Amino acid sequence: MSYIKAIYAALICFPLLLLLILLPYIIREYHKYGSVYWYRGLILFSFMLYLMAAYFLVILPLPTMEEVLLLDTPRMRLIPFAFVLDFIKESGFVFQDITTYFSAFTSASFYVPFFNILLFLPLGIYLHYYFEWNLKKTIFASFCLSLFFELTQLSGLYFIYPRGYRLFDIDDLLLNTFGGFVGYFCGSFFLKFLPSRKDIDQKSLLMANKVSIIRRGLSFLLDFLLVGLLCGILHVSYVYVWYFLYFALLPIFFNGQTVFQRFFHLKIVHQDLEKTPWYLYGTRFLLFLIEFFFIPFSIVFLYRYFLSFFGNWNTLGLFLLAIGILLYYLLLFLKLLFFKRLFYEKITCSKLINTLEISSK
Repeated sequence: MSYIKAIYAALICFPLLLLLILLPYIIREYHKYGSVYWYRGLILFSFMLYLMAAYFLVILPLPTMEEVLLLDTPRMRLIPFAFVLDFIKESGFVFQDITTYFSAFTSASFYVPFFNILLFLPLGIYLHYYFEWNLKKTIFASFCLSLFFELTQLSGLYFIYPRGYRLFDIDDLLLNTFGGFVGYFCGSFFLKFLPSRKDIDQKSLLMANKVSIIRRGLSFLLDFLLVGLLCGILHVSYVYVWYFLYFALLPIFFNGQTVFQRFFHLKIVHQDLEKTPWYLYGTRFLLFLIEFFFIPFSIVFLYRYFLSFFGNWNTLGLFLLAIGILLYYLLLFLKLLFFKRLFYEKITCSKLINTLEISSK
C-alpha cells in the first residue's frame, strides 16, 4: 500500500514540476532542433516522472520526528547478499515442496529485494534506448543513483531528521545496480520496435523547416524582453526608438538575425532576392507594428471618438469592440498556426526561414 501512495504522490506533484520545466524545455528544444517533437517530450517527461516516483518510493512515508527519536533499529547493514539468507530463513521456502512456493514468493523477504531490482529496471531502459549509454555507463549511473538514495536514507533526509529512519543496506545497492543492468538489455528490445534516438533527431530537424508560431513568438518575445531589460538597466529615454534600432538595424550587421532569432536558428530573408536589402528589416518591423498594434488601437481610438453617437448603446458598443479585436487577433493567430504569411510579410516579400540543417546533426 505504501508503494501505491508514493506513486500517487508523484503523480500529484509532477504537474507542478512540469510547470517549472516546460518553458525551459521548449526553449531548449527550439534552440537545439528547431521544433518540439511530441514523442521526445513523451520520453523525457515520462523519465522525469519515473525518477520522481522512484525518489518518493525511497523517502515516503515520512515519519514524525517523535517516531524517529524513538527508533533503536540498526542504521546500516553492510553484509552483502544477506537478503538470500533472509529469504531462506523467513519465507519458509522448501525447494522440494511445491506447496511452499506461493507463500515464499509473496513474502516480504522476496518481494522487497525483487522490487529493488524492478525499481531500477526502467532506468536501464531509458539510458540505453534514448540516451544511448553503453553498458558500463549504465551500470555506473545505476550504482550512483542507488548510492544517492541510500545516503538520503542514512542522512535522515539530508539531516532533517536526527537519524536515518530507513536502513542503509548494501544489498539495495547491489540489487538496484543489477536492475539497471537488466534494464539495459531490455532497452535493446525497445530499439527493435520504437524509433531510435537518431530517427527522433532527424524527425525533429525535418519539422524545423516549418517555422512554428511558438518558435516565432518566443524569439520575438525574448528579443522584446531583452531590449526592455537593457533599456531599464541603462535608464535610456525614448525606448521605442531603441526597439526600432534593435529590430531594424541589428539584422543588417548580423546576417538578417536578431539575438534570439539567431538562438532559435531563424533568419529574415527576401523571398525572391538572393541578398536581402538592408532597408527590408526596418520596413518589415514598422509594418509588423501596424498590423499587430496600430490597426487594433486605431479601432479603439475611433470608437472612443464616436462614443457620443451611441448614446445608451455604450455597453453594447464596447462589447462589440472587444469581440471585433478578439476576432482580429484570432485571425492572425490562425494564419500563423497554419503557416500562412501575414500582411507585413507579403508587402515586404519577406519571410522567416529555418537555418538548421539535418546534415549538421
